[in-house]
Amino acid sequence: MIIRVGLIGGGNITETHARAVRSIPGTEVAAVFGSNTEKVERLCREHGGTPYADIEDFVKHRPMDMVVIGSPSGLHATQGIAAAQAGLHVLTEKPIDISTQRADELIRAAEQHGVKLSVIFQDRLKPEICRLKEYLTSGALGRPILADARVKWYRPPEYYANSRWRGTLALDGGGALINQGIHTVDLLLWLLGDVVRVQARTKTALHKIEGEDTAVAILEFANGALGLLQATTSTYPGYARKVEITGSEGTLILDNDRIVATDLRTKSGTVHSDISPVSESASSPVVSDIRAHRAVLEDFIRSVQQDKTPVCDGRDGRRSLSVVEAIYQSARTSHPCTNVEN
Repeated sequence: MIIRVGLIGGGNITETHARAVRSIPGTEVAAVFGSNTEKVERLCREHGGTPYADIEDFVKHRPMDMVVIGSPSGLHATQGIAAAQAGLHVLTEKPIDISTQRADELIRAAEQHGVKLSVIFQDRLKPEICRLKEYLTSGALGRPILADARVKWYRPPEYYANSRWRGTLALDGGGALINQGIHTVDLLLWLLGDVVRVQARTKTALHKIEGEDTAVAILEFANGALGLLQATTSTYPGYARKVEITGSEGTLILDNDRIVATDLRTKSGTVHSDISPVSESASSPVVSDIRAHRAVLEDFIRSVQQDKTPVCDGRDGRRSLSVVEAIYQSARTSHPCTNVEN
């Protein structure tokens, strides 16, 4: 049985989605919708599918089983709802949208129309990150105490200047935190559980954008652990993401999505990976390695075929957005925020 996928968007990430679709046996691109006719037609020439410039016509295309949304973040819910109402399963890029209110509308639409909804947080399926999760769930790290997550990336001025939506409040919802940092917010929630309190500061330090390009937040988790999150696109030349988690039994360090240290009471010594310090995402929005996105798409297809919950369904994908909203609220008011809906 061939799975036919519709793509929404015409930018770099839709190109990644198209390549991921074509890499899976029995899966093909059925149609592509986007506001840039030239980009949409090019995607169709290179990857197959029928081009569309109207969302209503696009969601009526048949045969088509599901859509993958890679448009500006502030359009995710609107376009996802249109797809759900047409009976199509919805896999959307992060964040699920730029407000929890809009996220809730999309979640309700998917439930009402009996379609699957999932959010692309591909880190959950990366092998080394799954190993890190196992250390925590098995209790090998003991009681979580402290997390330190650094997303010190860089984007050049033209990254924002050449885009109609990046860094805008209307379509991006903010800047470095909601766009780049949200992957790490989701990762911390997936590893450590709910956040109950945040205190934060944000700043537009380098770029001429409406949103922030630098954010720092203190996170308090329900399990008692504390976390420090740094998310920025102002750190030249850009450095690989690093996450350190300390528990009562030791410390684990993830660098460039590889475990580089396991310093545990029950396992003496440090294990260093041979991973290169170079990180593609640290300085570029282009995703050349499609393996993680392919894994997310394969998981979503299985969830549809076997009627299972995908690795990150709509409600789970909403959690990181709620924490981001709390961080923004704390930064605006200069007060801690305890109204965090996980």
